[in-house]
Amino acid sequence: MQRLWPGAAAALASAILFGASTPLAKLLLGDVEPWLLAALLYLGAGAGLLAIRIARNSIGLPPEPGLKARDTPWLIAIVFSGGVIGPVLLMFGLARTGAASASLLLTLEGLATMAIAWFVYGENANRRIVLGAGAILAGAAVLAWPSQGVALNLGALLIAGACVAWAIDNNLTRRLSNADAVQLAMVKGLAAGATNAAIALTFGAPLPGMSVVAGSLAVGCLGYGASLALFVVG
Repeated sequence: MQRLWPGAAAALASAILFGASTPLAKLLLGDVEPWLLAALLYLGAGAGLLAIRIARNSIGLPPEPGLKARDTPWLIAIVFSGGVIGPVLLMFGLARTGAASASLLLTLEGLATMAIAWFVYGENANRRIVLGAGAILAGAAVLAWPSQGVALNLGALLIAGACVAWAIDNNLTRRLSNADAVQLAMVKGLAAGATNAAIALTFGAPLPGMSVVAGSLAVGCLGYGASLALFVVG
């Protein structure tokens, strides 16, 4: 238990921050186009972590191992799957789905992460982990089951696609887990945010007011930046 606790605590904090970002993003979608909101959330994540990195260096804390040139292919794949594709699919799905249903659907990310780890990377799956995964799936299905029956609408499929993109990202991120978590999350946030912002603005997404931009950046800083750094630490 002592060996597992530090990592479990970081992973739990990561999940809480990410889960809280979903209803907040749903509120912001009333004022921001989905693709641009995905960009602002990740720019907020990257900017917040950049500030942490500068502050950490300024007070003389010992540096963590940085990213290496050999990490570049993995970093590009992580940015593309988890930073560009995942958040865009989530925002478009969230625009068509209630925040509560979307939060339940996001439990698929953990299940997809485990499935890829088991079947692609050959990680060991003991009985307790399999039972836990089954309990998560069953609980989410019971809570999300609509009164009129199963409703596999486009929004739900988009959110499921985001979960698969993030599951790929999670498994790829493990290859870089020895690198500085803050640096990794910062690079991912800034690169993915800038890419999605360029795409959204190119296709004519209108810029929202400054208060909405600030709120989007704040949600991204905590729900995506801090959450991702804690996930890597965990």
